[in-house]
Amino acid sequence: MQSPSDHSFAPDTPQAVLSQVFGYSAFRGPQAEIVEQLAAGGDALVLMPTGGGKSLCYQVPAILRHRRGQGVAVVVSPLIALMHDQVGALEEAGVHAAFLNSSLTGEEASRIERELMSGRLTLLYAAPERITTPRFLAQLGSLHERGLLSMFAIDEAHCVSQWGHDFRAEYLQLSLLHERFPDVPRIALTATADELTRRDIIERLQLQDARVFISSFDRPNIRYLIVEKNGSPREQLLRFIQDDHEGEAGVVYCQSRKKVEETAEFLQAQGINALPYHAGLDAELRRRHQDRFLREDGLVMVATIAFGMGIDKPDVRFVAHLDLPKNIEAYYQETGRAGRDGAPAEAWMTYGLADVVNQRRMIDESPADEVFKQGQRGKLDALLALAEATDCRRVRLLGYFGEDITARPAAGPSQGGASPLGGTERSDVWAYRCWNCDNCLNPPQTWDGTEAARKLLSCIYRFHQRGERFGAGHLIDVLRGKATDKTRQYGHDSLSTWGCGAELSEQQWRAVLRQLVALGHVAAEGEFNTLALQDSARAVLKGEVELRLREAEEKKPRGKASRTGARPKADPALVLDAEAQQRFEALKAWRSEVAREHGLPAYVIFQNTTLAEMSRVVPGDLAELGEISGVGAKKLEAYGREILRVLGRD
Repeated sequence: MQSPSDHSFAPDTPQAVLSQVFGYSAFRGPQAEIVEQLAAGGDALVLMPTGGGKSLCYQVPAILRHRRGQGVAVVVSPLIALMHDQVGALEEAGVHAAFLNSSLTGEEASRIERELMSGRLTLLYAAPERITTPRFLAQLGSLHERGLLSMFAIDEAHCVSQWGHDFRAEYLQLSLLHERFPDVPRIALTATADELTRRDIIERLQLQDARVFISSFDRPNIRYLIVEKNGSPREQLLRFIQDDHEGEAGVVYCQSRKKVEETAEFLQAQGINALPYHAGLDAELRRRHQDRFLREDGLVMVATIAFGMGIDKPDVRFVAHLDLPKNIEAYYQETGRAGRDGAPAEAWMTYGLADVVNQRRMIDESPADEVFKQGQRGKLDALLALAEATDCRRVRLLGYFGEDITARPAAGPSQGGASPLGGTERSDVWAYRCWNCDNCLNPPQTWDGTEAARKLLSCIYRFHQRGERFGAGHLIDVLRGKATDKTRQYGHDSLSTWGCGAELSEQQWRAVLRQLVALGHVAAEGEFNTLALQDSARAVLKGEVELRLREAEEKKPRGKASRTGARPKADPALVLDAEAQQRFEALKAWRSEVAREHGLPAYVIFQNTTLAEMSRVVPGDLAELGEISGVGAKKLEAYGREILRVLGRD
């Protein structure tokens, strides 16, 4: 491996920058091609999963072009916290970078603008609303006239699309960059975009001539788990954390601010270090909570979707959803915040009938036009299909983004080699197994639910004949023949469907209804979620459609979580013997002190995998230390002797 301190590479090559600045020996996936495209002055659209190394795709060519005298790269970034951490990491690596945002004083902003106009900066991060102001565009024009505007990088590019899950109107103005500076290369980057969103990005940012680089969306280190809501979802969440992630960092997503605060309080009462985060909290409190999450170990952030974009914390071991996201893009983006370091992580979601009803209502009641609503319904249907799937979750998730992994050889069962299916494999159903989702590890039971569905739909039809509308609870009481004041009041014990479904439990009927709503045969309407038949129900009632449904999950007693195979094994890079573990802990303590002094998260100084390798190898001098991945020339110079001292090699 090339030592970062070895300058045998020509200084203006991609490999030299990667090795000397960032301390890595080789590019991953399409990174090298992307860097060459930008360095040569071409445009690029990059779709790469979270943790796939998107930042290097624009940072390396920006450094190259600056070394060649081509000036500053302007990075469009929507979040202050992300700008701060990215700039801090670059400065640690010896790259002069800065940001312009509302967190700066007037004096600080003026100083950075002077550095920008002098051409000394390599990268400048700024929000889209600042970049498109007349004053800033005039500054860019001055730089361009002097040949000091090297490139534009547009991060989170899906924000430009109304079909994306995080549309931001200010991104629409970014087409100005191409119109005013058509010869300046641009790169647009995102971790989530289906085919419709990709086309929108290309059109709105005028990237028709750009090379498109699409990496695999697969995050093989993430285990996907989706469980049925049984009783208290918070209790289910608690069991999940206590059984498998106690003391580890995680993010819990909730739909409402109230639920965020109540869930954080619940977890705190159970001894879990949890904090709330949502847009209704005071801005200073939100900032403090986010800083604590980035800098402390083992903290759980309970949040709305206001939290997360641009969070680079590498050791998030789980992401949990207590509510159904809006679509697969949002689900993928949010779950992708787990396991950025490549070590095993879990994406857990609990899901029930109310989730389906609420998401459909939000679409139906939104002020958007019908074309947009129809598109959102299609996206929700795809997410519901993922949630109700009985085959490999990963196949369905990646298939949504146009990636077919069924042609790959299956990875095979995890360590040990025995099939989790216990010799009852169904080759017709299980054409591909990822061995790292709940369905692959513990295949769900299915049953022919056609007759049960017809009974349920018939009961709703009987209500309709009488001009009545009722919700799920009353419907199930009638199906099970459960006498209540309400059933007696309406005389429903005289209906032909009274008691016709007594063989199924309430939980089983709720599972049937949830799946019929998910399939679009039934809709919940109005303030009281009364049930109505949809056009497609006619074919089911006539027996023209066969329905195979998931069996309802049984409620688990307190303390017995529903597990799906052995917990993902620890990152092999972090498995150390006793002596190496002591060195590792000493290095982490040293790193924490340095991070506090610099006002940065610890992982910006060095990631855990780099410290673990130092602890394992125990380099004897600076040259050997420079051979370790993640140790660039600037960090070797700044911290090398201190690291050797901590390792006892000074």
